[in-house]
Amino acid sequence: MTEPTGRRERKKAQTRQALADAALELFLERGYDQVGVKDVADAADVSVTTLFKHFTGKEALVFDQDDDLEAALVAAVRDRPPGQSIPQALRDHLLMSQSQLAVHAADPRFADFARMVQETPALRDYAQRMWTRYESALTRAIAEAVGAPEDDVSCAALARFALESRSLILGHAEPRRAADEVFALLEHGWAASHPGN
Repeated sequence: MTEPTGRRERKKAQTRQALADAALELFLERGYDQVGVKDVADAADVSVTTLFKHFTGKEALVFDQDDDLEAALVAAVRDRPPGQSIPQALRDHLLMSQSQLAVHAADPRFADFARMVQETPALRDYAQRMWTRYESALTRAIAEAVGAPEDDVSCAALARFALESRSLILGHAEPRRAADEVFALLEHGWAASHPGN
């Protein structure tokens, strides 16, 4: 007898979460470079084969919500309310994700996690590749929304600038004001924001 799809999906999600949790605990305890995928699989009580059914590699264990983040970005464009511009939708999405980040930042392990990512070249490189993939997916979503070709440079520019603005906004003393200013610039352009300059 086959398991119901809902139950099977829940079990898969539980296994994936157990692997991500075990990986984070081991990486923070021992250091990323000192932990192998077999260590993570053993800690989660699964086989290495099972680990690779859920994650493409060791770096992916650190960024276990990668696919969800990409899907949410694309949905911000595709599912925006009628009348809301794409820059407004992206602004709202980034501010919402900033408030979710604040919740994660309250976790005492967050600072250690952030430091591990910054101090580990393989993780920094993976994060950059992940960000580039987001840019490609977001560019396609924007192009589709405005009826432009997939390789439209203005859609690619909006995607890149919106994604890059995240660190600028998060690093600002007043993130909401920074987001308003950045996305007003993206919405209306430099000339409208700074006439005569």
